[in-house]
Amino acid sequence: MDTVSFYNLPAPHYAPGSIYRSPQLYGNLRPEMESDSSTADAISTIWKNSYKGGEWRPCIDKSSRGLPESNGYIYIEANGGLNQQRTSICNAVAVAGYLNATLIIPHFHFHSIWRDPSKFSDIYDEEFFVKTLKNDVRVVDKVPDLIMERFDNNMTKVYNFRIKAWSSIYYYGDTSQNYIVDQGMIVRISPFANRLSFDAPPAVQRLRCLANYEALRFSNPILSLGQTLVARMKDRSANNSGKYISVHLRFEEDMVAFSCCIYDGGGKEKIDMDAARERGWRGKFTKRGKVIHPGAIRINGKCPLTPLEVGLMLRGMGFGKSTSIYLASGKIYDSERHMKSLLEMFPLLQTKEMLASPEELAPFQNYSSRMAAIDYTVCLHSEVFVTTQGGNFPHFLLGHRRFLYGGHSKTIRPDKRKLALLFDNTNIGWKSFKRQMLNIRAHSDSKGIEIKRPSDSVYSVPCPDCMCRSNKTDVSKSSSAA
Repeated sequence: MDTVSFYNLPAPHYAPGSIYRSPQLYGNLRPEMESDSSTADAISTIWKNSYKGGEWRPCIDKSSRGLPESNGYIYIEANGGLNQQRTSICNAVAVAGYLNATLIIPHFHFHSIWRDPSKFSDIYDEEFFVKTLKNDVRVVDKVPDLIMERFDNNMTKVYNFRIKAWSSIYYYGDTSQNYIVDQGMIVRISPFANRLSFDAPPAVQRLRCLANYEALRFSNPILSLGQTLVARMKDRSANNSGKYISVHLRFEEDMVAFSCCIYDGGGKEKIDMDAARERGWRGKFTKRGKVIHPGAIRINGKCPLTPLEVGLMLRGMGFGKSTSIYLASGKIYDSERHMKSLLEMFPLLQTKEMLASPEELAPFQNYSSRMAAIDYTVCLHSEVFVTTQGGNFPHFLLGHRRFLYGGHSKTIRPDKRKLALLFDNTNIGWKSFKRQMLNIRAHSDSKGIEIKRPSDSVYSVPCPDCMCRSNKTDVSKSSSAA
């Protein structure tokens, strides 16, 4: 009887993406990576397609005329995290202006995931907000008592006007204006996130621009600490003329759990992720007949990038060990293990917890939106911003950075499908890997300046609704002043 030698069996075949191979790839590439002396001063040369002296400039017109008598009051509930609430605020300003209604300072809805009870004035400078908008939209901090008495001083008794997602501004004009009159001079809209379409007439877009880029300023405690951390990052980046990279990393436990991606944590990771999914989305992932394919999720670019993968990508793009990095993130899942390789590649990495003392962070520590606002401030002023996952945080930063930096976002937005295939290929050499990363970097540069299409948001693409092209005189003045 013939015997079978197990030593001669072919290696098992795994579908692309079914195994998290990035640690193996790192081990293979590390010797050449560390001995590579060809790394240029990437942080100073990265933006070759930049605006060259100021191709775009902010140009939001403010009204100098007084406002006509108000048609009534609008009260909105802003749901979600920091930047989803920001969307609601800016859209509410636009709707109130369009209807010539008075906007009540938006109420922040307490969410079971973010669990942040902060009010508007805890996050934003309320006085500055009202003052900036005073000639365009009336904003008050509460509904007059005479009106609330009609509803027994109970806001839940005020008619809740249900708006479909992405409704046209004309829908508000055709329907809600009548409700304001019919319902006693006030209407409540809850929830309000994503209740206004991206495309709108210039007058409405102007109000969105005014609210987002000028009226919304973080409250003094947030702004003060944020600016302090920016200064500390610049001090730690003196070897690169004060320039640093900021990275928005989404590798918190709930993010990893929701993705259904599998990494290299074995049985402990499975137990942690099953528990997190049950806590946050009870039964959603265990419904009868639901089939999840983690490998397909990874190859489709839907898995959160790990700290190790971010490090590999940035080293491949030419950023060396002397590059200072600010990591904007919540609590990294299994942090000690996952952060080890990133810190090996970038020992000058900092987080807000590393830059600030416990005493400085204490007033913000248990408030997710306030902590996110600090991250937002430090990311806004970095030379390079790296986004690793979609969402409202990078969405708003893209636009805000374009507004500040002449129309160019100065942001690396990697093609995660392409990255997934590269990280899955443990046979690739350092030179080939580096060439692919430099191509991704160059593509991000070429997409830095974009013109808004109807389906785009002015919060991420402010040109041309919130910005104007600089003429040659402006450019020459900018160049001579530099």
